[in-house]
Amino acid sequence: MLIRDTHLADLPAIGALLAQLGYAGTEAFLAERLARQLNHPDAVVLVAEQDGRVLGLISLHFIAQLALAGDFCRISYLCVDAAARAGGIGAALVAAAQQLAEQRGCDRMELHCDSRRVAAHAFYARLGYEDAPKYLRKSLR
Repeated sequence: MLIRDTHLADLPAIGALLAQLGYAGTEAFLAERLARQLNHPDAVVLVAEQDGRVLGLISLHFIAQLALAGDFCRISYLCVDAAARAGGIGAALVAAAQQLAEQRGCDRMELHCDSRRVAAHAFYARLGYEDAPKYLRKSLR
């Protein structure tokens, strides 16, 4: 398995993975969003490829802190193809993300995982992630 930076040619596979996460209908805007991520200095999208096929992705954002010495890395999206889950791909993507975060001076990793994604909660707990006390959001649309 190869963990690598993504490129626009991965767009169909990324769209299919996002659909498995429940984000169907991204075709109209996904190319623009992916290009924006690829050109942003504080964003990284990695894919896991095996035998020429993209089987997983992780999207990261590096966020500078004002009151703390270290920055942090936020996992925005992590998805492994349903047919390839439980094979270590997700853990390998998270490990690659953590290595990048450490190289960029981050002192922690964070993520938001919807309460309905119970299996994902167990996955992250196995990797040492702890439940944070509260996450607030406000829709702007």
